[in-house]
Amino acid sequence: MAGGNQSSVFEFLLWGLSEQPEQQHRLFLLFLWMYLVTVAGNLLIILAIGTDTRLHTPMYFFLASLSCADILFTSTTVPKALVNIQTQNRSISYVECLTQLYFFLTFGDMDIFLLATMAYDRYVAICHPLHYAMVMSRRCCIILVTACWTLTSLVAMTHTFLIFRLSFCSKKIIPDFFCDLGPLMKVSCSDTQVNELVLLFLGGAVILIPFGLILVSYIRIVSAILRVPSAQGRYKAFSTCGSHLAVVALFFGTVIRAYLCPPSSSPNSVEEDTAAAVMYTVVTPLLNPFIYSLRNRDMKGALGRLLRGKVSSCGQ
Repeated sequence: MAGGNQSSVFEFLLWGLSEQPEQQHRLFLLFLWMYLVTVAGNLLIILAIGTDTRLHTPMYFFLASLSCADILFTSTTVPKALVNIQTQNRSISYVECLTQLYFFLTFGDMDIFLLATMAYDRYVAICHPLHYAMVMSRRCCIILVTACWTLTSLVAMTHTFLIFRLSFCSKKIIPDFFCDLGPLMKVSCSDTQVNELVLLFLGGAVILIPFGLILVSYIRIVSAILRVPSAQGRYKAFSTCGSHLAVVALFFGTVIRAYLCPPSSSPNSVEEDTAAAVMYTVVTPLLNPFIYSLRNRDMKGALGRLLRGKVSSCGQ
């Protein structure tokens, strides 16, 4: 059956999070808890930044954008997985699958680009503090975030169109709990060589170029910090960047393993791939609010004022 002629009647079956029936109830409660905490935590960060003028700076503007992207990223996959567990129905329509794929790629790539943008922001702040206000102006910040959304949408459209042109001859089981590029290519009846090449080069560029920029930024940052004569100044600079580095390590580590490493020949490869997918789609967005708030005195203060109902105004 030609990919372009497949209707919404055509369905896939999602492998899910586990094949063990006795684990389904525990998995449902665990993922429901993680999803609610993720949405609540990231929403609190957005509200704290938006209502406290002390945090109306480029660093927190990018952090609020990252929290927004994380909410959307997690909401693309987890609610469907929860519905499938609860109803014990693993089916997902062809149209729904491609729609999920597009938004998953858009918001996932948005996380990648925002992490690189945040690294650049910290590089300018620490290595060129006198030029920071001019370089990271409000206009520049808006342009950077807009460029990130535009690029991620174009990349997602490209991958989704290439999946659309593939054929799927019968009801196929996707070896994951959501529709992703690798699992969809595995179950296709068509030649996926073009898709694989685009994933390797375009996907590799989307992952490795930002990752490289982050590494270069932090090498320069660490070099600049080590030249700071004051121990207190060094500590403050390292603490500012430490939370960002923790998120980068966790997110990029699992994404590179999922998309750029050769497929595993292990008999438990499906379980390993699912575990890696859970790490970057669920665990990282869950941890972000805790990492950024617990390691950041300004964020802790803003969250405290928000929860106490005290909003900072311009006149304060």
